[in-house]
Amino acid sequence: MSLDTFERYPLLFGPSPIHPLDRLSDHLGGARIWAKREDCNSGLAFGGNKTRKLEYLVHDALSKGADTLVSIGGVQSNHTRQVAAVAAKAGLKAVLVQESWVDWPDPVNDKVGNILLSRIMGADVRLVRAGFGIGFKDSWHQALDDVRAAGGTPYPIPAGASDHPLGGLGFANWAYEVQRQERELGVFFDTIVVCSVTGSTQAGMIAGFAGQDRPRRVLGIDASAKLAETHAQVAEIARSTAELIGLGRELRDDEITVLEGWAGDRYGIPVPSTLDAIRLTGSLEGMIIDPVYEGKSMAGLLDLVQNGEIPKDSTVLYAHLGGQPALNAYSGVF
Repeated sequence: MSLDTFERYPLLFGPSPIHPLDRLSDHLGGARIWAKREDCNSGLAFGGNKTRKLEYLVHDALSKGADTLVSIGGVQSNHTRQVAAVAAKAGLKAVLVQESWVDWPDPVNDKVGNILLSRIMGADVRLVRAGFGIGFKDSWHQALDDVRAAGGTPYPIPAGASDHPLGGLGFANWAYEVQRQERELGVFFDTIVVCSVTGSTQAGMIAGFAGQDRPRRVLGIDASAKLAETHAQVAEIARSTAELIGLGRELRDDEITVLEGWAGDRYGIPVPSTLDAIRLTGSLEGMIIDPVYEGKSMAGLLDLVQNGEIPKDSTVLYAHLGGQPALNAYSGVF
């Protein structure tokens, strides 16, 4: 099978925009940095990387006769907010299990930002006391059972839309979208920098780029603070997605790179390098990034350019995955 054989439920404006970050590049004095903006990819509740993945999952849900999308994330999950938006768009119900993945003291943490938007969009939001983990959780299985018991037909969507047979397709498609945009722009991005937690965003990219003829590095910046788990999940999803889209070869280990050093000790807790990256990007480019994902991947990018790990003659594409609504729940640090 090829990527084109998988049908999508259209949720995006079209290709997400790419633009140069000239002032940031000049400030760092090294590689030229561009951004591809998944935060501007859709009209649905501020978009984001999960909206791109959900095009494939929602088509599958509708084809199976589901009436309720059931998903899970932390209290400030960008993913569950996008599930709520997509459910509204497709005329489906949404049940969102919001676990206490992040021990964050902001008193309005469970009232503003992403969770506020999900409530506005009519989702059934359920707060559950349970720690961070990217696997399948008891609370999620309970929510699925509740929908069935009420006579509904649930469609299960795991955290980040990642550990799902179709979870990598959205960003495999993204890789080919980048290739088309490069031709239009007359540029080649030899290095892609992307945040990794549940894994399918980076995994899809790896699978998609592996079928192209010019080699490039896809550098995942871990923000889970559980590097071994995240690397294993990226590798597993990348390999299953490559097989699904008919790559025709095994992915090599050196095609799967997840780097540690910027996550801090716990998922969802910004560290000084996170806040520095948010302020620098905001003050130089007017580009807003979040404290859970993009602040950490940008911190990684800044260090990799400054220490020469990304060489001066590189052209870098920073994948902006969205997530800015969560900033409201972190007001104390600013």
